[in-house]
Amino acid sequence: MRVRRLDHFGVDVADLGRAEQFYTDVLGMTVEMRLADQVLLRYGDGACALFLKPERVPGGRELIEHPLGKAHHAFEVEYGDLERARALFAARGIAYHAPIDWGDHDCLYLWRFAPRRSSCG
Repeated sequence: MRVRRLDHFGVDVADLGRAEQFYTDVLGMTVEMRLADQVLLRYGDGACALFLKPERVPGGRELIEHPLGKAHHAFEVEYGDLERARALFAARGIAYHAPIDWGDHDCLYLWRFAPRRSSCG
């Protein structure tokens, strides 16, 4: 068996509305379907499923300060979008780690459940 591409990924979230707003407003995904406990989103040729898990406790600042080796998902964007993303994240109070240069690409790690204020607790 050989996997051709990632069809979709699923994310457990404590606040379905807030997560949907993040993935649509910040990452530009579009809503394909809403159910009482989940939202299916589309981006390019992929999809993301948000699953309501109210008992989920989001991680803390450590995930941003030390992002490597942590569970994550990655989206490819044009190189010029890195600076625009940093400005957008800063304006919305979304915690992120400075881009890491991997030699052939840069990665900007962010924490999707960051508080809506300028500093994270």
